[in-house]
Order: sequence, then C-alpha cells, then structure tokens
Amino acid sequence: MNVSDAGDGSRVLRLPALARIEGQAALRLLLRQGTVAQAQLAIYEPPRFFEAFLRGRAHTEPPDLTSRICGICPVAYQLTACRAVEDACGVTVDGQLAALRRLLYCGEWIESQTLHIHLLHAPDFLGHDDVIGLARDHRQHVERGLRLKQTGNAVMELLGGRSIHPVNVRLGGFHRTPTRAELRPLAERLRVALDDAWDTVRWVAGFDFPDAECDADLFALAEPDTYAIESGVPTVMRSGAAVTRDFPVADFCTHVVEEQVPHSTALHSRLDGRRQLTGSLARYAVSGHLLSPLALQATREAGLAEPPLLTGAGSPPNPYRSIIVRAVEVLYAVEEALRIIDGYEPPPRPCEDVPPRPAVGHGATEAPRGLLYHRYAIDGDGLVTDARIVPPTAQNQGAIEDDLRRLVERELERGDVPDDALARLCERVIRNHDPCISCSAHFLDVDIARACGP
Repeated sequence: MNVSDAGDGSRVLRLPALARIEGQAALRLLLRQGTVAQAQLAIYEPPRFFEAFLRGRAHTEPPDLTSRICGICPVAYQLTACRAVEDACGVTVDGQLAALRRLLYCGEWIESQTLHIHLLHAPDFLGHDDVIGLARDHRQHVERGLRLKQTGNAVMELLGGRSIHPVNVRLGGFHRTPTRAELRPLAERLRVALDDAWDTVRWVAGFDFPDAECDADLFALAEPDTYAIESGVPTVMRSGAAVTRDFPVADFCTHVVEEQVPHSTALHSRLDGRRQLTGSLARYAVSGHLLSPLALQATREAGLAEPPLLTGAGSPPNPYRSIIVRAVEVLYAVEEALRIIDGYEPPPRPCEDVPPRPAVGHGATEAPRGLLYHRYAIDGDGLVTDARIVPPTAQNQGAIEDDLRRLVERELERGDVPDDALARLCERVIRNHDPCISCSAHFLDVDIARACGP
C-alpha cells in the first residue's frame, strides 16, 4: 500500500493488488468533510470485441465462442447463447435434453459458488488476507470447499466434455448424451456433496455480519414452479417490498439501458432508470419461496429472513449475508442435480435440429453472479448480423458503488478512519457482490482522495 500527499490537501491511497476478485478493478473515493463525494468503481476489462466478431459467424457458433468470455462461468454463456439462437430459429428444447442442461448448469453453480465462498469471500469474515492463511486455521473447511468444487467440475466434465469451456454443448442439446450407468458414479459423489453443502451453510451462518442494506431494485429470472436457473422471465422486485413485476425476455433492452461512463471500460446499466442488483440476493428475494423444502430448512437454520413472497413483506437485503444465500444455492444445486439424475432417461437423440431463419432471438439465464442476457440477429443465410451481451457484473456496478458510498460514510461518522482500514472495508464491500471480470489478472487499485473545504 502506498499513501501520498497530492499537494492540495488531498491524500491518495493505492493498493497495488487484490487477489480475491475475478478480474481487474480500480476504485476511486473522494472524501470531503466526512462524506463520500464520489465513489467510482472502474472495471478495466480489455476490449475483446466478442459482439463484433460474432457478426458474420454461422448461427451455430455463438455457444462455443461466447463460452470463452469466462473460464469461471462458461456454461452460463453457452446456454444463454443457445436459448437466444434457438429463440430466433423458433426451436424449443424440452424434456430430458432440457433436464440435462439444468444438470450441467447445477454443476457450474456448485463449482463457481463454492470457489467464491471458500477461497475468495470467507477470509474476509475470519480475519485472513487469503485462503492460504485461512487453510492454516480452518483446514477442514477449505478442504470441504475443494471437494465441493471438484464435484461441480465432475458434473461439467461428464456433460460438457471438460470443466472449462465445455465442448459437448451445441444448439438443440448436446453432441452426446450420457447413459444412466455413466451418471451413477456422479450421483454417489453428489450424495457426499450434499453433506458438505449442509456443513457449509452451517459454517457461514456463524460468521459475524455487519448491519447493512442494499438500496437497489432486485432483478432476477422467475419460473412458475421452480427456482430459476437456466430459463425464466425477467422479474423486478422493489427493494424492501414483496410486489413484483415482470416483462418478456424480448423486452430486456427496453428496460435495461446501458451507458458508457468515463471511469470504466465496462458499460453501466439502469433498470427503468433505477439501480439494479442481480445475483444470489435478488434470486432469493424473487424465487426463494420456490426453493426445495430442504433448502428452505437450511435458510431458517442459517437465520436468513424468509423470502418476501412467503411472508408478504420484504426488507432490503444485507449484502454481507450474500455468502449465506450462495451456500444455500449450492445445497439446492446439489439436491437438484440428484433429482435430475434420479429421473433421467436417455433421450432418443442428443439434440434437436435448429435450422436457421431470418429473425432476432433473445435468451436469459441465471449465471452464478446474476442474470445474463444475449440477443442475436440472424439472416436468411444463417449468419449472425448483430449480437448483444449484457453480463451480470456490469449490471451490478451501480449498486456496488452505492454500497461503497453509504458504508464508507457510516464508518466516517464514527470518527477519523485510517486509510488502510478504509481500503480493507472497500475490498470487503466489493467482494460481497463476487464481481467477475472474465479475465485472468486479479487486481484492485484503490485511490482515496481526501479533499479539504467545500
């Protein structure tokens, strides 16, 4: 950490590296007379031009190409691309093929959420700088997390061909579907993982959670009879209320408007002109009442407030408690994977035909970090003429900045706070949202300017 005098009564604090977020980020806080005059979270996501180089590609290619956007959540990008292209082509994938897609997505939820809980987020609550220090004092918990992650990877390897950038997913389904015999050993691993997931919920429920509220509209997919993962209708719940509204996936870009901001290479978005929050907290608020009885029992044992649609009222979510919701979602995904395997019958063929036609298609799924949207325009030759991808982390930037502003101001009200303490607080606030920047570098620069006078 470097602290320097800017020469005008301001002080600048810089943290050269943070290894517990996925990707690159920088933060600038302007502090003036005990208030946060400005909070800017800049995401340095180098231009990769995915939307541009998808243009002119065959309509069959987006699932494989977009999976390269993220090595942590490749299935989210693959299946969202599949849904959007299939929507354009007028094809619906259902039955056992749809069930296998949900099973594959459960594998990604297990491995990704577990990675965040044990390796990235838990050290914040237990006074450690990293998972290495955590492992010295809590070895059994880290080992449990690694077992869970390996189980999620095993699901992805069996159905996707490999755990990073799976190669078995295609439009209409899969290149190859598993036999019941191939799924049997996986079920054995998942039954062990169910106990590990329960232990994880109990472990994180015992953490010390500061009081905090997130002031943003909660935005997640919803399905009529199940906790939404690989499909659903975009649904909005006003923070602190149990009233919801929804709109068709095709209207996503009408409601979610993106704009460029000077301090970030990633686009910021507003949902009908307001801040939005997507991810585990939003999913729990919108669809928590549809969790399995086992998962709902886990939420009660963990001390989570009941989902708003069970009680008829809601309260703004506490971002620090997002780690509990993620642990419950891991438990649910393990249980859901077992349910799918138990009812599996090999489909007559591994995929449905998806012939091209000139149209525009829309798709949305629930990546571990939140709602992910794709739109593709296809011409009569089956070529992509336009593409649009809206990832969850970009949608959450406004909510993260607001959290930073309010929580830092609350600390300043208690008196003068050293810069290093403020930096640790800011890092912790950011990690509550598990931002994923889809690149291999892990870096956070914190720039705090203390201004004198009005």
